[in-house]
Amino acid sequence: MPTYGYKCKACEHTFEVVQKMTDDPVKECPECKGKVKRLLYPVGIVFKGSGFHITDYRKPEKDDGNGHKDEKVEAKPSKEKAETAKAS
Repeated sequence: MPTYGYKCKACEHTFEVVQKMTDDPVKECPECKGKVKRLLYPVGIVFKGSGFHITDYRKPEKDDGNGHKDEKVEAKPSKEKAETAKAS
């Protein structure tokens, strides 16, 4: 069950309540019985897998003209990114 945070508008008391998603939100402060508002917390994002950027945006392997493909293709930063980094 998720934990919801609340803050009282009158006394600014902050508290958390473990509730089902289908439960009605808390409407009054347990300290002063004033009105409360639900707090929003930032959610962490976790990318799982073997690196989406490397596998999805990889440059194609180069062919040297003799049918041999170059195994190592290194990504080089664009001029715009390099200039932005120097300016910072």
